Amino acid sequence: MKILVTGGAGYIGSTLVPLLLNAGHQVRILDSLTHGGEALLGVWCHSAFELVKDDIRDRNALRRAVAGQEAVVHLAAVVGDPACSREPDLAKAVNFDASLALIEESRRAGVERFVFASTCSNYGRMNQTDQYVDEYSALRPVSLYAETKVNIESALLASSSSNGWCPTPLRFSTVYGVSPRMRFDLTVNEFTMEMLTRRHLVVYGEQFWRPYIHVRDAARAIQLVLESSKDKVAGYVFNVGSTDQNFQKQQLVDLIRPHAPDAIVEFVHKSEDPRDYRVSFTRIAQRLGFHTTRDVSHGIREIALLVKHGVVADPSEAKYRN
Repeated sequence: MKILVTGGAGYIGSTLVPLLLNAGHQVRILDSLTHGGEALLGVWCHSAFELVKDDIRDRNALRRAVAGQEAVVHLAAVVGDPACSREPDLAKAVNFDASLALIEESRRAGVERFVFASTCSNYGRMNQTDQYVDEYSALRPVSLYAETKVNIESALLASSSSNGWCPTPLRFSTVYGVSPRMRFDLTVNEFTMEMLTRRHLVVYGEQFWRPYIHVRDAARAIQLVLESSKDKVAGYVFNVGSTDQNFQKQQLVDLIRPHAPDAIVEFVHKSEDPRDYRVSFTRIAQRLGFHTTRDVSHGIREIALLVKHGVVADPSEAKYRN
């Protein structure tokens, strides 16, 4: 397929693009390279790779980027609650306005498949913490980031299925692991780095639940959706992760502890954090046969080795954060 990946130089995108190229697809990415383009060096000389360096808020850039494409993977966004809270106008312009424009231009250009990167944060806070939420559960977004994701999901699912249009929102677990565009502001990566380099970590709300997924498994899920028959994915929402990979923050610290036995960890109990959810991933396993290949312990070992060997000279640099 000819596939456009927005945000292809980002944390998930820079892991996904080589997978797609190795599978024989032609990949064009649309990215403003806000966080640099070094993550693209490994694919730069590939004959089936193309970069469109432009801003996703530019309607003309969208029109050029979708031209001739058969599928769009929409990853570009102001990612995460803190980033959206700091710049709400930018978040709305990128995550909502530009996303709607991309959907419109994709349909106008005859794009058939549209995979949208959403988030399990859409579930907000569970009513019963001993239960699991699934794709049928109520959405309770408690942040601007999640609100924009819910709104775009709704727009996609409400769009007509005429002319082979195949929209598929994916609600990702919190991602971790080593990527060409490395990030140390994601929970597993950050906790591991802090405990190893600073020997000190402050954890807020150690009792709250989140699901986690390795960045390579997140990329594999996108590839699987793109390559699945349309009748299996068109108009379906999929949680992306593994049911046994729901953890509390306290449990993450316990998994990291063997790698940093001398680290001091302070737990600051919070009861007002609105996000607390355990997620079921039965649908993607049963409908598409998707299963993760790495668990949180594997990801922690990856990060620990990366830090211990000094592969990243200074993980605290701003370029490793969004």
